[in-house]
Amino acid sequence: MAGSEGSDSPEAQNKRMPSRRYLLAGGTLAAALASAGIYELVDALIGTPERPTPPTPSTPPARPALPPEQYVFPRPRVIMDDGTGVASSKGTMAVAIPPYHAHVITAKLNVPANAKSLQAAQRRLEEVLRRLEQQFPPAPSGVTVTVSWGLPYFEHYVPRLGKGSSYFDAGTAYPAYLPVDLTTSKERGKTVYALQESRTFPSDEPPPGFGPIRLEQNDMAVLLRGDSLTTLMAATNALFGTGDDQAGDLFKVTSIRRGFTGGGHTGGQTLASKLAIEHDLPGAKLIPRQSPIFLGFTTTLRDAESSTPVSNFETFPGWTDQWPNGYFKQGTIMPLSHLFQDLVAWYSTTFPKFEDRIHAMFRPGISFPPNTVTADPPEQNEADVLHDIAKFHAYGHNGSMQPVNRLQRELTSNYGHRYPVNTAITNRGDFATMDNPFHYTSDPAGDHYSKQPAAGLHFLLFTPTTEIFNRVRLAMDGELPGGKRASFSPRSRAAGLNSVVHTTHRQNFLIPPRSHRSFPLAEFLA
Repeated sequence: MAGSEGSDSPEAQNKRMPSRRYLLAGGTLAAALASAGIYELVDALIGTPERPTPPTPSTPPARPALPPEQYVFPRPRVIMDDGTGVASSKGTMAVAIPPYHAHVITAKLNVPANAKSLQAAQRRLEEVLRRLEQQFPPAPSGVTVTVSWGLPYFEHYVPRLGKGSSYFDAGTAYPAYLPVDLTTSKERGKTVYALQESRTFPSDEPPPGFGPIRLEQNDMAVLLRGDSLTTLMAATNALFGTGDDQAGDLFKVTSIRRGFTGGGHTGGQTLASKLAIEHDLPGAKLIPRQSPIFLGFTTTLRDAESSTPVSNFETFPGWTDQWPNGYFKQGTIMPLSHLFQDLVAWYSTTFPKFEDRIHAMFRPGISFPPNTVTADPPEQNEADVLHDIAKFHAYGHNGSMQPVNRLQRELTSNYGHRYPVNTAITNRGDFATMDNPFHYTSDPAGDHYSKQPAAGLHFLLFTPTTEIFNRVRLAMDGELPGGKRASFSPRSRAAGLNSVVHTTHRQNFLIPPRSHRSFPLAEFLA
């Protein structure tokens, strides 16, 4: 019975024995780096992804040119979907199919804070990254590695630039060399940088029994994505192993976050459904068979994602100071967080009907055929959201964010491209997880680590400025850009899906362009 999924007590759930593979995640760093734990099942469940016919041996395989943006896939996969979540010749919605595997590794530096050491580390990391690019094609068939840096790196390791350049004057001190958010600076009458400290939001109030959200202070984070777990593990070993030709001794790993997405677009059962059932998550059998995520709907509509380089610092005039020749041009900001998802509340107790979940995810008052997985309702502006709050005393999760996450007027980029109203500004890169909260943590007590699998999301976004993310996140809590806000609690059932998700960790990172990805700015130290 569907309702029985959430009837177990916490005590009964904790008595279930996790698999031996999952137990490995709670051990040493070396064991955690060497094992993917429960995610070893992904390749077995998904099989070999369909690939184009390989070239003959006499013809070397064409390697797509790598874009200057680290976070971009040169050849993303796209299907046409008719609403069922499956590729269809009759489909009308373009859906991006992300790589099946995604891992994030966060770290502190293990490098002395002086010019000589940092410049040597810069050269070494870049050598490892270039070897990986020569060894493997980019994702999805190979691996895409994205290196990002947190404010602690810049503050502690690059306090002042000792050399001048075409980018900076000699003596420029932290944070004056970081990209400036020109729009927000103008609004506030003071300098605001594109990379800001992470913050809490109204709906971050923890549920009973949970501690407060942890605002992390990592020096860096590496995102790895691809279809092959073997390839991702080889890249992880190259970056964080401790051999002479590896880079692991440059870092002190603080967390390993593993996860997955998709897997059902060919008509089979998705990974979210399969893995949740395999590991007996409460509410697992209620997940739609074709859902690429735990919460039942497709999240990677092409229309809902920005086209490169909209997410870049330099794309639009007046957004940041990186045009025309900024050091961080073709870079972006990556907010990273972990969220728990209450599947029993989403599918049974709080939103028991399909129409309830449609209204919470998209917009009150709309309808779709039963079993719809992929939906593309009309875009909403601020007036639409306020109308729904007045009429239904509720708003939808996606709809509430669109007035901030979509262009509200046509814009022409610095590159001469015209973008129409409702073009998405950000790109999502999040992935489902059963980490609780991480596959590995160097601080199990502080991170409230548990061996018991739990439905969750490692959420990450690519956005031109931190403030854009902050405003999108506030809109999700009913605080709209015009200054009006919903009168009900941002944790209530009326506030989209906020009542069934709970954020545990958050930090913002800067992704430099590919040319400056390794220890950015170290070359200017003296």
